[in-house]
Amino acid sequence: MSESFRRYLRALPDFPDNLPDFDPAVAPADPAELFRQWLGEALAAGERQPHACSVATVGADAQPSSRMLILKDIDDDGWHIATSRTSRKGQELAATPKAALNFYWPLQARQVRVAGPVVELSAEASAADWAARPAADGSENPDWQVYAVQPHEVEFWQARHDRRHVRHRYGRGQEPDLR
Repeated sequence: MSESFRRYLRALPDFPDNLPDFDPAVAPADPAELFRQWLGEALAAGERQPHACSVATVGADAQPSSRMLILKDIDDDGWHIATSRTSRKGQELAATPKAALNFYWPLQARQVRVAGPVVELSAEASAADWAARPAADGSENPDWQVYAVQPHEVEFWQARHDRRHVRHRYGRGQEPDLR
């Protein structure tokens, strides 16, 4: 059974026939600017929820966990996500304030990784985010918290059919890594 399943998985389609080009030599110096560009291109290509990302955290026991969240904003504070302080995510961020985000856009065979320390934003910012949620009913949620991932690393990945995938990495205090 295992060998047939392995063959089944290997036979699944990989990338779309037409892939966008990506030349790191002309990428903007600011990774947030490139992200906004790629997000717009993902939306134009028909990606559903292009602002959804996998968020990975670790708890006090160093056991990693991940789940999907929606990116709330990008500004000078970092890349914003939100959750309840009492949720597993909130408890893990309290124990180990670091996270990694991963955005994946299969129609374009692109992904973006963001990793770094996490800070809590103000109670006012958290209350405003809670109130702006689609199901907001005017009630308050003192456990709701907006966090900002302050990236030490941002990597853009573009698949290629020849398997020479393009990686463009931004890191603090260094030039982009064009491996």
